[in-house]
Amino acid sequence: MKTKIGKRWLSWYRSGSPWVWLNAGAVTLCMLMVFGLIAVIAVRGFGHFWTPALLQVTWTDESGSAETLLGRVLAREKIADHLRTGDGNNIKNNKPIQVLLGTANRDLASDTYRWLPEELLHAATVPADALIIERNRRGDFYGYPVALVHQGEVVLAAADEKFSEELTNYLQRYRLLQKQLHELERKQLAPLSEAMQTLAQQQNVVDKNGANASAVYRQQESEEQHAVFQQEYDSLYQQRAHWLAELSKDGLQVRTASGDELEIPLADILRVTWPNRMSLADRITDYTEKFVLFVSSAPRDANTAGGIFPAIFGTVVMVLVMSVLVTPFGVLAAIFLHEYARQGWFVRLVRISVYNLAGVPSIVYGIFGLGFFVYIVGGSIDRLFYESSLPAPVFGTPGLFWAALTMALLTLPVVIVSTEEGLSRIPVSIRHGSFALGATRTETIWKVVVPLATPAMMTGLILAVARAAGEVAPLMLVGVVKLAPALPIDGSFPYVHLDRKIMHLGYHIYDSGFQSANSDGTRSLVYASCLVLLLLIVMLNMTAIRIRNNLRRKYRDALE
Repeated sequence: MKTKIGKRWLSWYRSGSPWVWLNAGAVTLCMLMVFGLIAVIAVRGFGHFWTPALLQVTWTDESGSAETLLGRVLAREKIADHLRTGDGNNIKNNKPIQVLLGTANRDLASDTYRWLPEELLHAATVPADALIIERNRRGDFYGYPVALVHQGEVVLAAADEKFSEELTNYLQRYRLLQKQLHELERKQLAPLSEAMQTLAQQQNVVDKNGANASAVYRQQESEEQHAVFQQEYDSLYQQRAHWLAELSKDGLQVRTASGDELEIPLADILRVTWPNRMSLADRITDYTEKFVLFVSSAPRDANTAGGIFPAIFGTVVMVLVMSVLVTPFGVLAAIFLHEYARQGWFVRLVRISVYNLAGVPSIVYGIFGLGFFVYIVGGSIDRLFYESSLPAPVFGTPGLFWAALTMALLTLPVVIVSTEEGLSRIPVSIRHGSFALGATRTETIWKVVVPLATPAMMTGLILAVARAAGEVAPLMLVGVVKLAPALPIDGSFPYVHLDRKIMHLGYHIYDSGFQSANSDGTRSLVYASCLVLLLLIVMLNMTAIRIRNNLRRKYRDALE
C-alpha cells in the first residue's frame, strides 16, 4: 500500500504539478494581499465622510477632577497587558478596550483627542442640540448653540424654533459675500498688483541701463500707467475693506460641553450640522456633500482638514506634462537602439546602463533635478530672459516644469525598455514583406514596424504614469509644496504656468499623516487621500489601457 502511494506521489512530483500549484498559490497570496490592502483603504477612506453621533461623557482623571467631554468615537483598540497593569499610566483600571474620542475645539483645549476606557460610553448621552461647526481656522467646534448675535447684540436665541432656518439663511448670505470678495481679490486686485510689479521691474531695468531719449519716454508712460493702476487699486481696496467690515458684524454664540461660552464669526463658519438629529436620508445627503467638498475644495489648517482639490489638480497636470516629455524621448531612444545602432559592446553597455537607471533611488533623481534643472538650467534662463525680475527667480526655483522633467527622467528607462521589447516582438517576415514591396528601410520602420509596436509603448507609458503619480521624495526637491497659493493652470496668460509650485497627493498624504501634530485625528483623512490617489491612478491607467487595447485590435490582423 505504501509503495503504491509513494509511487503515486513520485509520479505526481515528476509531472511538474507541484510547481504549478506552488506558482498558483503564490499568485493567489499576492492577489489576496493586494485586494486586502485596497479593501482596507476603501473602507477607512469612505468612512471619513460619514458623520457619527456626538457623545457627551464625564471623565474623571487620576487627580479626581471630573470633566465633561463632547466628541465622536474615531477608533477602538485593545489595551496592551503591560499598560493595563502599569503604574501611573492614564490607561489603567484593567479596562480591556479603549476608544479614541475626538473632542475638537482646538482653540479652547490643548488636547483635542482623548483615549478613554470604553466603559465610559455606556453612560454617555446623545444630546439632540449638539452641533458640529466646520471653521475656516482652528479646526472644528463641538458644542451647543446659544444665540445669533449682530455686533454683540442677540438677534435670535437658540431656543427659537426658527433658529436653524435663520442660521442657514445668514450663512448663505455670508457665502455669497465671501465669493464676491474672493473674485474681487483674484480677478481684479491680483492682476492689478502683478501689472504694477511689472512696471516696477521695467523701471529697475531703466535705472540699471541708464536713461536715453526713448527710455525717458517709456518711463513717463510707465509712471502715468502706474498712477492709473494705483488709483484703481485704491478704489478696489476700499471696496474690499468695506466687505470685510460687513463680514465681521454677525456671529454665532456657542457653549462647550464644559460650559464655556464664545462667539464664532459667521465669516469663519463653513458648515453647521446637527449630527444627533439626522435621519438616514440626512446622513446620506451629508455624506455626499462632504465627499464633493473633499474633492473640490482647498485644504485647511495646515492640511489637517478641508479638501484636496489643488493636490488632485497638481498631480494630474504634473503626470500629463511628464507623459508629454517622456514619451517622445523614450520612444526615439528605443527605436535608435533597436533599429539603427550597430549592435556591439557599446550598445550592450548603453542598454545595461538604461536597465540599471531604472533601479536608481528616486531621491537621487530629485537631487540631480534640483542641481541641474533648477539651479543650472533655470538660473541660466532667468539670466537670459528674466533679468528684470532678478534677484527674484522665475525658472531658477522649483516648479511644475522641473518636477515633470525630473519625473520624465526617472521613468525614461521604463519607456525605453518597454518600447524595445515591443519592437523585438515584431516578426521578421513583416519587415521582409515590406522590403519585397519596394519600401525603404526608413519607410518600413516608421510606417510598418513602429505603428505595430505602439501597444508596447502604451504599456511603458502606463507603468511610467503609475510610478510618477506615486513618487514623493524627488518631487519634494523640485516643485511640490505643502500649500500652493495658485493652480498651475488658470485664465491668466499664458494659462499654463510651468514656473509655479504645485501640490501633490502623495506629498499631501505624507504631510497630513506624518507631519501633523494630531496624527490620530488625521488618520481617516489620510485613508481618504490614499483612496483618491488610487482612484486617480486607476483612471489614468484605464485611459491608457483603453488606448492600448484599441491599438492592439487595430494591428492584430497584421501580426497574425
